Amino acid sequence: MTERIVLAYSGGLDTSVAIGWIGEATGAEVIAVAVDVGQGGESLEDIRQRALGCGAVEAYVADARDEFANEYAMPTLKANALYQGHYPLVSAISRPVIVKHLVKAAREFGATTVAHGCTGKGNDQVRFEVGIQTLGPDLKCIAPVRDLALTRDKAIAYAEAHNLPIETTKKNPYSIDQNVWGRAVETGYLEDIWNAPTKDIYDYTATPDFPPAPDEVIISFHQGVPVAIDGVKVSPLHAIQELNRRAGAQGVGRIDVVEDRLVGIKSREIYEAPGAMALITAHKHLEDITLEREQARFKATVSQRWAELVYDGQWFSPLKRSLDAFIEDTQKYVSGDIRMTLHGGQAIVNGRRSETSLYDFDLATYDTGDTFDQSQAKGFIELWGMSSKVASTRDQRVQGL
Repeated sequence: MTERIVLAYSGGLDTSVAIGWIGEATGAEVIAVAVDVGQGGESLEDIRQRALGCGAVEAYVADARDEFANEYAMPTLKANALYQGHYPLVSAISRPVIVKHLVKAAREFGATTVAHGCTGKGNDQVRFEVGIQTLGPDLKCIAPVRDLALTRDKAIAYAEAHNLPIETTKKNPYSIDQNVWGRAVETGYLEDIWNAPTKDIYDYTATPDFPPAPDEVIISFHQGVPVAIDGVKVSPLHAIQELNRRAGAQGVGRIDVVEDRLVGIKSREIYEAPGAMALITAHKHLEDITLEREQARFKATVSQRWAELVYDGQWFSPLKRSLDAFIEDTQKYVSGDIRMTLHGGQAIVNGRRSETSLYDFDLATYDTGDTFDQSQAKGFIELWGMSSKVASTRDQRVQGL
């Protein structure tokens, strides 16, 4: 029986050429796997037909938009996950769901190897291969660009020589990855980190320089998940899409950062994540009134580690699973409404309410009727500072010897 290789297929030049390139290099049959995570563009059927036209013996396509929103974006939201405090894990959280479908397709079609289109310099090669090793330990991995010397000029020449049904002349100077959670842009002009991004880079967001009138939105959450916008029920996918539209129109969610890649280099990235950043901002403000102080402080530490694990391709790891359990427990009372104004590139929270809030007006107010017993503060301060006071006394005594 001829060996079969499953290829993560985007429908673009490199992965279209990779179908025949892999076949010639290995003698194997290629099954193309396309997964819709809300990246937009062509229909899955058009992508499927192109894969077959480029020589794939089978084409597996999956509409994973709801799956991605429910099982990958929502855990990211509950964690308030921002790698290095900036990056909302746009590409990092899409790789595990793609891996899941690659392994599923490999089982379905009897493939022994999984191929992806990553280079040897990026994070995604790690995310794909660690995920595949975890879900399909018996499967091998190859990367045509990295392992089979498939460069862009060779890809163009190959496509033209074989009359493949793919555009070869249009060359975008940037490397772009996008899904419903956001959009990532790198390389080209951006590699000089002194260069400011040009307007042509952006697609999900309008320029915030001349914004339309402020847009006020009320986002309702139940146990950490958005369930309504302005009183209209929404699914997680629809919540992200609606806020992509409304926050994007106000220029919210533009991020320009030099980040630390897993492979050890620093890389300049431009991100657009209007829906993700608006939701994370709203969710964090709701947690501010529903999480107990020490729980909230520790969750911030957990969230940072969670983001690092996911960025580093450890979505399926035991530690990530354990952190998920903690984060999920913190969301028990994260229910209520957040009022937010979207305007001029900012998402500003100006109202919050919750039936599970820990905010007590009678304790917080400075007006008559205050139930906070201020007479207890003096003794509290004395005890709270006792250890530092004793240590300081010791220091002064020793230094005086």
